[in-house]
Amino acid sequence: MSDLPPPEANSKPKDYRQTFKNRPEVTKFVDPCEAASKASLTCMTKNDFDRDKCLDYFQAYRDCKKAWMDQRKADRRAGRPTD
Repeated sequence: MSDLPPPEANSKPKDYRQTFKNRPEVTKFVDPCEAASKASLTCMTKNDFDRDKCLDYFQAYRDCKKAWMDQRKADRRAGRPTD
């Protein structure tokens, strides 16, 4: 697993507004936590799908998604655009 980043490296989402803006097409499937998602799937592949060995990566992805959703909720409450 030497080429995998540590789970903590992906626990914070990228700025979702920038992520949306940088996509060539508008889509609802933009995910600022894409790096965390890919890291967890790569971990599973490298460990022959032994879920217990990748729990830290799954938690980092959940933390990232929660932070992203909290950020979007706060923006909506403040009247800022979320896309």
